[in-house]
Amino acid sequence: MRPAFTIAPRAARRAGLGVLMIAVAMAGGLVTGNPVHGIDVKLTMEEARKILAAGRSPMETANSPEDVKKVLQQASLATRVGADPVKDPCGVSAILRTKRYRLEAFGRQEGTESKKQKREVRMPDEYIQKVVDMPNLEIEVQLCGDDEYFAEGVQIALQQGSKTVKPVDVSPPDKGRKNEGAGPAYRSRFTARFAYDNFDPNAKTKIIVIFPDGKLSEFETDFSKVK
Repeated sequence: MRPAFTIAPRAARRAGLGVLMIAVAMAGGLVTGNPVHGIDVKLTMEEARKILAAGRSPMETANSPEDVKKVLQQASLATRVGADPVKDPCGVSAILRTKRYRLEAFGRQEGTESKKQKREVRMPDEYIQKVVDMPNLEIEVQLCGDDEYFAEGVQIALQQGSKTVKPVDVSPPDKGRKNEGAGPAYRSRFTARFAYDNFDPNAKTKIIVIFPDGKLSEFETDFSKVK
């Protein structure tokens, strides 16, 4: 059963070459006596509904396009790691599309549709359950290079200690788009999916991007606060 309105998260993006801006996930540990839980892998329906409400609330109170833009920018920053693409379009950066990220996005869509239709619009429980049961973490990677098809053939893996984790699926890369400003001429994106069963969502992680010419790009991160 589909929801009463179309919710189309920007998922499948593509795999790439070039100077990269990368999306990743994982990590964890302890912070000064307070436990850090890392990415939410298991959620109950009750927790999912609370997350939807948290995403819905700011959209219901947004009164202008500028307000909406701020809400969306803040939401993107919550699971973005690395450079700010606005300030550094070709810096190392990425968005982690966790279960919480998706549910909050759907909540914002509920709020938007409710205002538009002047009635309460909610996602069906079966659709929420699909998000709760999602087996993979999506990592959206951004890359920069010198031609439109620079992002063909790149590979990605996660390194956690002595363990190397490969994605279960990688979407084809976007055709490069013109990159304004200094740096490489084109930008591209792709999405890699990693099975939650294959990695530790509370561990320090190194993201490794392997280019067809054998070059490597590595990015170490600790995302213990990413949910």
